[in-house]
Amino acid sequence: MAYDARTPAPPEAPDAAQVLKANYRALVGLFALRLLITALLVAIPVTLSRATGTNSFLLTLPLVAGMFLLVHTVYRFLYGLRVFRCARVLRTYPLEFHPRVVKKRERWTRYGNVFEVRVTTRGQHGAPLMLAVNAAGRRRWPEGTDEGVWFAGDLPFGGVMVAPGGKEMFFLKPADWDKTARHRDEAGPERLARAQQAKLTDRTKRAVMMRPGA
Repeated sequence: MAYDARTPAPPEAPDAAQVLKANYRALVGLFALRLLITALLVAIPVTLSRATGTNSFLLTLPLVAGMFLLVHTVYRFLYGLRVFRCARVLRTYPLEFHPRVVKKRERWTRYGNVFEVRVTTRGQHGAPLMLAVNAAGRRRWPEGTDEGVWFAGDLPFGGVMVAPGGKEMFFLKPADWDKTARHRDEAGPERLARAQQAKLTDRTKRAVMMRPGA
């Protein structure tokens, strides 16, 4: 991206490998914590029952809660696989600086918050509304995005957004896939081939990974 003399140069791009490493670590930490809580919910009542020789109904409640948490953790793990989708995108596209991202809405889902955002591009108008989900499963929105973010991908197809500091990574897809179809149809064969390589052209996977109403 070219900048004139009046435009400040963008900050140094984060290292994609380090970004992925930080998010893999965050994802593993999230599931390790859930599994630890599950183990405690199961182990404590079993230990108390054996120690006291009683089988109180109250001791079964943590067991039930532990089983529900385990099932939810395993099911949510499938959605954590979006980190691997981000890795494919980062192997296909370079990170480019965008001066600002605007968060429009935020929706709570069982598998992580879905944010509606617009990623602005200098000198261009009409940026598509995008759905963004944190790759590592966090629910919070990062600070500092109004001062610029890094994006790898092709907005009509989707991509990866990296927040300032390189720790928070989001998987992005157009909020209205049909509305942005014209822009994809107008993409040349090189852009289309690149999007296919990054697995950004599959609408079915987009629906599975991003369900705002889930």
